Amino acid sequence: METTTTPVTLSPGAVKQVRRLMSEEGFDATQALRVGVKGGGCSGMTYILGFDHLQESDAQFTIEGIPCIMNKSHEMYLFGMQVDWQDGLNNRGFVFRNPNASTTCGCGTSFAV
Repeated sequence: METTTTPVTLSPGAVKQVRRLMSEEGFDATQALRVGVKGGGCSGMTYILGFDHLQESDAQFTIEGIPCIMNKSHEMYLFGMQVDWQDGLNNRGFVFRNPNASTTCGCGTSFAV
């Protein structure tokens, strides 16, 4: 079942990078981009971003043609978040801009609410 709203967004740079990963030889096209959280990290919760198969507890949504999934219980932590891609000298990788985070760690991969 498709959700009518997109809980998170991808910056143009993140869209380009995800599409690059999806176009690599051997990519499993039955997987979708999973956005989520898990316990742990220096601030309490860590972001999840990777390719995975749809689970029963997931909501599905599409961002610029990219199939995405998220555990329905994670939406309260991530709604409104933007995933960006940075390709600079000091930082290279996905960056999470989460308006729900009360604190974030210095590396930007974990947060607290």
